Amino acid sequence: MNIDTLWVSFAHPPWLTWLFVEFLLHLAIFLMVTFHCLKSRREPTSALLWMFLAWAFPVIGPLLFIFFGVNRAQRKGWHKHLADSNLRAARQAREDAALPMAYWQAVHQSLAAEPEEPVARELNNVANAILPDYPLLGGNAIEPLVDGDQTYPRMRAAIARARHHIHFQTFIIGNDEIGRGFLDLLAGRAAAGVAVRVLFDRFGSTLAVLHRLFRRYRGVPNMQIAAWTQVNALKRQFQFNLRNHRKIMIVDGREAFMGGINLHAENVTRNSRAPIRDYHFQLAGPIIQELQYSFVRDWYFMTDEDPERLLRQDHFLQLDPAGKSLIRLVSSGPTPEENETAANVFFECLSAARRQLFAVTPYFVPNTAILHAFRSAAMRGVDVRLLVPRLNNHFYAGLASKAFYEELLEAGVRIFRRRPPFMHAKALIVDDQAAMVGSANLDVRSLRLNYETNLLVFDAGFANRLKRVILDDFAAADEISLTQWRARPTSQRLLENFCHLLAPIL
Repeated sequence: MNIDTLWVSFAHPPWLTWLFVEFLLHLAIFLMVTFHCLKSRREPTSALLWMFLAWAFPVIGPLLFIFFGVNRAQRKGWHKHLADSNLRAARQAREDAALPMAYWQAVHQSLAAEPEEPVARELNNVANAILPDYPLLGGNAIEPLVDGDQTYPRMRAAIARARHHIHFQTFIIGNDEIGRGFLDLLAGRAAAGVAVRVLFDRFGSTLAVLHRLFRRYRGVPNMQIAAWTQVNALKRQFQFNLRNHRKIMIVDGREAFMGGINLHAENVTRNSRAPIRDYHFQLAGPIIQELQYSFVRDWYFMTDEDPERLLRQDHFLQLDPAGKSLIRLVSSGPTPEENETAANVFFECLSAARRQLFAVTPYFVPNTAILHAFRSAAMRGVDVRLLVPRLNNHFYAGLASKAFYEELLEAGVRIFRRRPPFMHAKALIVDDQAAMVGSANLDVRSLRLNYETNLLVFDAGFANRLKRVILDDFAAADEISLTQWRARPTSQRLLENFCHLLAPIL
């Protein structure tokens, strides 16, 4: 080796060349992540966080961005929107004089007058603008159910009464005695001639999928099972958002259940161990037709089943009044027509309150508008009480929610933490006149990324029944004082604020 070769090797060692190449690759990937963050308008905190992660963690950061940060919600939301539009066109073809559809006739005939109470009337006027496709329907009955101990027996009895069809939708079906028991019961009714459709979220029911639970029911006549997913690894679609978080069951088009309870053994008392605290609701009346159509839309999107079979008259019956509740469906999801609908209705409920607000949620990571609405209500003299679990089943969500406590307490919001078992319930009561119940949490995922179903109920009687349930939970909770909260360790503050920073990407 001559002196020139030695000099080149010394001046330009191979490791330096590789280091330069790696830097160029890292820079190129960082610039691609940055471009993707900037090409669409997204929250500054979220964009800056993803750009920081992509630069500070050369391999891990970009991989996390691919799996969690690429915003496919708008494009995939359009896919759902197109499916909804196709089904709407099929529905409209059945609305002419030659082939009337009982569902839409009943909706218009049951259209309720405005609520009488001033706050409820004001809130409903705003809801008319936010929810033009979901009218306020009168003549309904709604009953709150607590935990699986109350809810599951009612649901099983309704399934046993089914004679024509059962439409069942949930986020989680557990591979346990509850999940298997319900599927066995549904399979039994299908074998008896009842048409059974089951729609579950594939992400939420991952363990049941991995254990091949649903394969056991493939050959059951009259029973169809479909998994909701907008993820396709073969097409490089790694989006773990866009989950279908709805929980709905309709039996024979005449009775329905909805709310927050999944099919899981943790929802019932076992070996003297208390179940997860949760709320569900049993319904009768015209609102069932809205829940039916919500299920049919999701089912059609996942299965492409012939609309002729779904938009049947015996799925959408003309229902007689069953009670005095005025109820409006609040359907939300990452589609152009329903984007952040739940967030907007929550905000208007908070803004409408003049006397008292009770809010119950397991995950409190709200957007800025809802946070300000809580603070504003308290500062104008409303008795605002927020109930959250003391111990959260998602530790990062619990920590992120605590980052909001101090500014809420400073504004006068009273915060209570319910003692174990874990509380998964969701509810909002406004001045004992209106209530918002269903599947949506007060967090970023429910308000922006998930498909959710809530009900806006105008009925003082129902509001007071639900309030009694919530007061039982307040009695099992401990209130936080501002002085107490300010005295927490600095290390806890830092961890809370770190999880709060991650909230836009969790």
